[in-house]
Amino acid sequence: MKNAYQLITVLLITIFTTGCKKNDTRISDGTYAGTFTVTYSSGVQSNNVVLEISGGKYNCSGNTNRIPAGGAGSFVLENNKLKFTDEQVWTADFDWNLILNGSYNYTFDGQQLKITAHKNNVAYYKYDLLKIK
Repeated sequence: MKNAYQLITVLLITIFTTGCKKNDTRISDGTYAGTFTVTYSSGVQSNNVVLEISGGKYNCSGNTNRIPAGGAGSFVLENNKLKFTDEQVWTADFDWNLILNGSYNYTFDGQQLKITAHKNNVAYYKYDLLKIK
């Protein structure tokens, strides 16, 4: 009888530790490509984007229409959020929330990275990315 309880205990532990896929909260270095979308009250705009991450640094591609504007600098995981610190110089003639800078919610499953934020009651900003290398 004791062996049966031990077997059941081992089976339950195995099921609970391997049965659920866990999100990998560590974001691995690499190149991520996908779509950036900004949702304003007046409408939605989107464009392709590439995000390169290496050693706590990032470089985000920008587009001529600044959807997104881009950004480059350092980032950290802080309180279950991604915090980007952009180190570029910018002009003041556009929505600076289009720069990848500040605190964002994120999910990462080892391949797909989603970065989102609702900023300053201006709009909802979303990067939907897939690791390509």
